[in-house]
Amino acid sequence: MKTKQSSTIDLVKAAEAYMEAHSAEKFSLNEMAGALFVNGSYLLRTFRKHTGMTPLHYHHQLRCSKAREMLTHTGQSISEIGEAVGFVSSSHFSHIFRNIVGCSPSEYRRMHCGTSGEGNGP
Repeated sequence: MKTKQSSTIDLVKAAEAYMEAHSAEKFSLNEMAGALFVNGSYLLRTFRKHTGMTPLHYHHQLRCSKAREMLTHTGQSISEIGEAVGFVSSSHFSHIFRNIVGCSPSEYRRMHCGTSGEGNGP
């Protein structure tokens, strides 16, 4: 018999898996909740309680994690990487990336690829 605690943890894991599978796609909380057969408000509350963040913030972190990998290991442009991870504009990508990572995508690439500059800018 499942406890309420284990079923909410299973729900959070399912939501994380859904977001990982759809990380480059745009979707709504209600679409994800429908796919998981729960109410959107319940999913939001449960996810926040167990992870300390909203599903949207988690989704942005997933995208930024993939972007960090691409910035470090590919020569693609910043706008190409932003588009590849699911952002519709490079300005939105840069804004979210800066909020989550603490620097712009180009600063991140400079710091982690050692390509140009001294690393720590103004």
